[in-house]
Amino acid sequence: MTSLPTRRAKCALVALLGCAALPASLAAQPLQLQPSKPAVARPAVVRPLPLPPSRPPGLGLPRVAEAAAVQPASSSAGSAVAEAARPAATPARAKAGAPATQEEAIERLNTYLNSFSSLQGNFIQFAANGRRLEGRIYIQRPGKMRFEYEPPATIEVIADGTSVAVRDKKLATQDIYSLGQTPLKFLVREKMDLARDGTITGAGVDGDVLSVRLEDRSTLGGTSKITLKFDLVANVLKQWVVIDPQGYETSVALYNLDTQRRPDAKNFVIDYQRKL
Repeated sequence: MTSLPTRRAKCALVALLGCAALPASLAAQPLQLQPSKPAVARPAVVRPLPLPPSRPPGLGLPRVAEAAAVQPASSSAGSAVAEAARPAATPARAKAGAPATQEEAIERLNTYLNSFSSLQGNFIQFAANGRRLEGRIYIQRPGKMRFEYEPPATIEVIADGTSVAVRDKKLATQDIYSLGQTPLKFLVREKMDLARDGTITGAGVDGDVLSVRLEDRSTLGGTSKITLKFDLVANVLKQWVVIDPQGYETSVALYNLDTQRRPDAKNFVIDYQRKL
């Protein structure tokens, strides 16, 4: 995965310091002694003392306290305005309850798989040798499917309703199989019933992910083990893992799924003449 380029940000910090000069102390003055004079009685002058200015209301109080002092607590209209000004909380996404039984888990997954007739999106595939491949997936029920791999991969997988072709453009080869011999036929059936199309071997919930395990004994070469992983919160198929009859494991993760647009019919055409 290509890492995002890092960005360097420059920051300048300026500190402003201020100081005021203190007044210098006054020099001491010598006492001046004068001869005593007879005291002359003078009428006392009463001077009015200046009063300090009146303190502004709310001086020194925090702004929140000021707002609370201005708005009476008993005012219903004010409370309504304050409540309306408060930002609305983002509604939490409801989490679907985990299925209580294995039968309920299978029914949950069947309901999802039967809720759409077409699907397209992106996938990431990890092969048994650890190789990572990416591409686009297209499904049109019944029976049509396409895995379109991005370069440097040179293969593509196409199902036209009856057969599955595995093409390698680099080697100029094309192998044809019956659709019923592939472990992924559950994706393209017109009506899904996992218990009918395979043998359920278990189900469980880990966090928000429901896993259903089944075996398909009709695949080419023997029995394939399939695990379907379903996101209970997003209500979408998240991943599947296939262990083929030879014991090799392949996992495919899905994202950016679109069940509204109908894929182009040209995506599901097999050239049986092998003109690659």
